[in-house]
Formats: sequence, structure tokens, C-alpha cells
Amino acid sequence: MPIISFGLAAWQVYRLEWKTNLIAEYENRLLLPPLVLPPKLDSEAINKLQYRRVLTKGKFRYDQEFQVGPRLYEGENGYAVITPFEREDGSTILINRGWIRKDMADQSKRSKAAMPEGPVFVEGLIKSPAKPNYFTPKNVPEKNEFYFVDVEEFARMTNAEPVIIEELVTQYLDSDAFVSWETLSDQGIPIGRLPKHDLRNTHSQYIATWAGVFLATSVMCVMMLRSPKTSKARKVQHARKYYS
Repeated sequence: MPIISFGLAAWQVYRLEWKTNLIAEYENRLLLPPLVLPPKLDSEAINKLQYRRVLTKGKFRYDQEFQVGPRLYEGENGYAVITPFEREDGSTILINRGWIRKDMADQSKRSKAAMPEGPVFVEGLIKSPAKPNYFTPKNVPEKNEFYFVDVEEFARMTNAEPVIIEELVTQYLDSDAFVSWETLSDQGIPIGRLPKHDLRNTHSQYIATWAGVFLATSVMCVMMLRSPKTSKARKVQHARKYYS
């Protein structure tokens, strides 16, 4: 156990350095000005542009909207809205517009600001969606029930490219007035994400945990090796000497 715990602690030191460098890289990308989204993006390019702000122009296809949920926001139940976006170059991508309340699932209840018509500019963040865990139900397209964002499936259903960007909520904020999330929610305007990363770095805790296990088991191992022999063990040793 001391050997195993020492190896795991050393591995977490490596992981800590890797995660620290990754977060620093993502933070640097967030500080860069928005990049005009190229016409074509492959999986390799998407990986290199994670947490990069991008800008694109086109129109939303509200008739092909996906509502993924349930999703909680500030304690309220709702959905994440994924909408195909036809760009001026003729290609179509997917945009995670953000969260809406459950009672705003009906598009007729939303304000005009929530569903802008015609060509619009969208500033978003390239970020791969979270993968479903073991307990996440499977999507049921036949019933229009979606529990997680499946980029490949959504792209196939809408003839879009398997590319998704997350719309930034900052485009609804300005220096003259603060728009609260309640105001956006009441109008049915999807509440997008802020331009920041959501990576967690807990490897320092893992290092401390495994280092503690290493020290504790090392002490136990030394104590066992140095402990006096029992009477039974002494008898066995004596018998071996006598018959040898």
C-alpha cells in the first residue's frame, strides 16, 4: 500500500501541473478578441479552439429548436435551448442559447427580443458539451424528449455541421443598465453563459490525500516489521533450529 499510494500521489503531482497549465491556456484564450468563426471546422480545430470566443452571423431556425432538460438555474426548473443557426456562407451550426424557464417552453409566450428575426450577430464560446453520466436517460427524439446535448444526433436531425457554440449572455448587458436574470427570464430570453471557464482543479487535495495515506501506511508497515515475535513464532523458530 505505501508503494501504491506513493505512485498515486506522484501521478497527481503530474495531473496538477497539467490542469494548471490547461486553465492558464483557457484563461488566455478568453482574453482574446472574438474570432470570426471559419466556414469549416473539423474536430481537431474545435479542440484547439476550446473556450475561444467567436463571432458569427446568420439566422436562427426556431422551427428546429431542441429543449434539453430538465435544467436548474437559480433554483428554478427549465430547459437548455439548442437552436440551429444558418450562416451567411450557407452552412448551419448549433447554438446553445442558454436556459429558459419551464413555462417559456412554448415559443408563443416569449417576447420578440427572445426570438430575433433576420440576420443577427451571435457572440459565443466554443465549448464541448458535458457528456452524459450513467444515470442520464437516453434521448427520445420520437417524443421530442432530450436529456443531454448530443451534438452528432442534433446535427444529423437538422442537417447541420456537428459544431456547437454557447451563446454569451454579455450581449444583453451594457454599461448603462444592468439586466438581471429575472428580467431575461420573464421575457423568455435564453440566459447564456458568461465568458469564463468552468474547470475545477482539485488535484492538490488528491495529492494531500494520497500523501497522507502513504505516510500512514509507511508507519504501519515499519511498526509491523519491528514488532516483537509472538510466542507461537518463537516456537516455530526454535523447532526449525532443533531439527536442522
